[in-house]
Amino acid sequence: MSEPKATTPTQGDTYKGWLFKWTNYIKGYQRRWFVLSNGLLSYYRTQAEMGHTCRGTINLATANIAVEDSCNFVISNGGAQTYHLKASSEVERQRWITALELAKAKAVRMQAESDDSGDECPSSSPPPSGQGGGARCSEVQSTLRTLGSKVEDLSTCNDLIAKHGSALQRSLSELEGLRLGGETGDKIRQVTERATLFRITSNAMINACRDFLALAQAHSKRWQKALQAEREQRVRLEETLEQLAKQHNHLERAFRGATVLPAPTANSATDSKGSAPGKGDASDEDEENEFFDAMEDAPEFITVPADPKYHRSGSNVSGISSEIGMDDQSLDDQSLVFNQESPQPQEMELVKKRRTRIPDKPNYSLNLWSIMKNCIGKELSKIPMPVNFNEPISMLQRLSEDLEYCELLDKAAKCQSSLEQLCYVAAFTVSSYSTTVHRTGKPFNPLLGETFELDRLRESGYRSLCEQVSHHPPAAAHHVISERGWTLRQEIALASKFRGKYLSIMPLGTIHCIFEKSNNHYSWKKVTTTVHNIIVGKLWIDQSGEIDVVNHKTGDRCHLKFAPYSYFSRDVARKVTGVVTDKEGKAHYILSGTWDEKMEFSRVMQSSKGGLGGIGENGTEGKQKTVYQTLRARELWKKTPLPESAETMYYFSSLALTLNEMEEGVAPTDSRLRPDQRLMEQGRWEEANAEKQRLEEKQRSVRREREREAARVASPAEDALIEDSDPSLKSTHQDNYKALWFERCEDPVTNEITHIYKGGYWEAKEQGNWDMCPDIF
Repeated sequence: MSEPKATTPTQGDTYKGWLFKWTNYIKGYQRRWFVLSNGLLSYYRTQAEMGHTCRGTINLATANIAVEDSCNFVISNGGAQTYHLKASSEVERQRWITALELAKAKAVRMQAESDDSGDECPSSSPPPSGQGGGARCSEVQSTLRTLGSKVEDLSTCNDLIAKHGSALQRSLSELEGLRLGGETGDKIRQVTERATLFRITSNAMINACRDFLALAQAHSKRWQKALQAEREQRVRLEETLEQLAKQHNHLERAFRGATVLPAPTANSATDSKGSAPGKGDASDEDEENEFFDAMEDAPEFITVPADPKYHRSGSNVSGISSEIGMDDQSLDDQSLVFNQESPQPQEMELVKKRRTRIPDKPNYSLNLWSIMKNCIGKELSKIPMPVNFNEPISMLQRLSEDLEYCELLDKAAKCQSSLEQLCYVAAFTVSSYSTTVHRTGKPFNPLLGETFELDRLRESGYRSLCEQVSHHPPAAAHHVISERGWTLRQEIALASKFRGKYLSIMPLGTIHCIFEKSNNHYSWKKVTTTVHNIIVGKLWIDQSGEIDVVNHKTGDRCHLKFAPYSYFSRDVARKVTGVVTDKEGKAHYILSGTWDEKMEFSRVMQSSKGGLGGIGENGTEGKQKTVYQTLRARELWKKTPLPESAETMYYFSSLALTLNEMEEGVAPTDSRLRPDQRLMEQGRWEEANAEKQRLEEKQRSVRREREREAARVASPAEDALIEDSDPSLKSTHQDNYKALWFERCEDPVTNEITHIYKGGYWEAKEQGNWDMCPDIF
């Protein structure tokens, strides 16, 4: 075991390092990471746990610190908590003891001063004209108090030095009292004199610091005047800047008023696009001359800063340089173009204001007897699950939440490079999981034939339609068409396995994204979702697995890896890494981040095989990791914060809050019209349970009638023929249901049997003709 290494105290009075902590008689002392900060001593198993899991904390203000031997010491707060700790050496132990004594003295002093802190505030507020001067005066006083606090720390150090010096002198006196040789006595007297000189020097240092504090207090008025002059100058500059901003805003409005009347043309957008980046050319060039590490090292590869030769100015590799400049610059340019082009149509027509709140979730306790009494005498498959386990949206609406960050596809549609476009598509696949991190509630299972439309044509330029096309197994088809140059379609069926402590949910099906301008066709699948602590404990969700996003036109590929959470791992929780390669297998971009926060990407300048694989246990050489030299990482996607009080609204995002909002003209099969789901959203859970049971029984009776009708039409020989030709059609044939808005056919790219939108829904909505829709509610 390597020797624990402690860090030196930082400016924030923080001390960190490794110590051995006594656990029990079986495991003995275990290596732990300790952090001393703000009068609190906390410890973790690893440094990676500092962000989320603290193993224990003790308040030094009420703690006793005792030294046992050269390396061991004990910290106790009176019996409730006791830490038996061991340092790697006597010097290391003394560093920790000194830091702990200082932190304890400061914690006791701050606790005593907190009771009298109100006395320091002025009894009346200063006049308005003197608020700035009062603030500066307060700042000066705060600086003086900080200096005084540091002097008190030095005084505490002096007390400790005096304490240890006295103990040293006593020990030396005892040695001197022994009848030792003349030479030994001289050595002891010499050491005693040096210890005395050291204590005198420390006292002189304390006195000098006190003189400095007095001098600072004497000159505080001069400092205050200087600060007041600086403040007045800053206020004048701020006022001037504010006037310039108002003039700029006025001119901008006048310009818009002159250009909004005629129809917007592509040239105006192009001109505005071309003029804006010109200002940032120099800054972008400077940024490209800086090279940084990628955010996280993936297990399969290592990223290092690229060689500085890869910059534009004076480079011999002009082809690579221009490509770097184009790709890196296009990121900022695209966001600028998107912001300039998209708001103009919104100025011409009003956008509907969406709701930002739903009724708070009731605090109903789950009564197991209320579930069990409904199960008496019923088959297991017919036991109704209460809405207590649900959230007030359906699976079709949950599927539509994948469009939370559709602007990533809007940016991808503007990309000139297919590899850069692939980065945005990969970020879109990761962003669809960001809404699930706190969502432990189960969506309502859609009824067969249930639909959900999401019309965001005015706000975001797209229309979305989902339909439940199969009930056994449950499967939903989804189609999205965007005015900004992309189409998304998917058919997702869910398979689940209960493994005792957790539930694994495996989405089956392929997602397709086609871009109109370039005809790039991408496809990918979803990873496994795991719900932990099903039986005991707090539910939490994890995403794990691998995704291959493939461009079927160019052969480009992005391999994403969702690392499963591990209690013993030092990696960042919910980590995602990826590599974007061309059809030849050459890496061009490295992606890194987390599926619940953000994703970044770095351009690869050079790659090589590293000799870091090591030797395996059987004597063979281990797998070598690939080393990538990358440019500075850039942000692809960042999660939008949840709305205020989201914890009382099922942790819904801003988009999810609007999904169940009533809208006019939707189909009678739309999820918004489902009564049990609406009652649950309104907090009427008892009525929702009764309505849910009625709908499920109605669906069973409709299915039985459909099966009887199919039995009169189809013969057993035909059934066997269908199953032999395509076993995947068995479940759908059992449902005997033909989707209304989707048709079952073979996918031309993946050769899978899937449901593809056949059209007609939005035309029927415009005509208000829903005669073909079944009565499912």
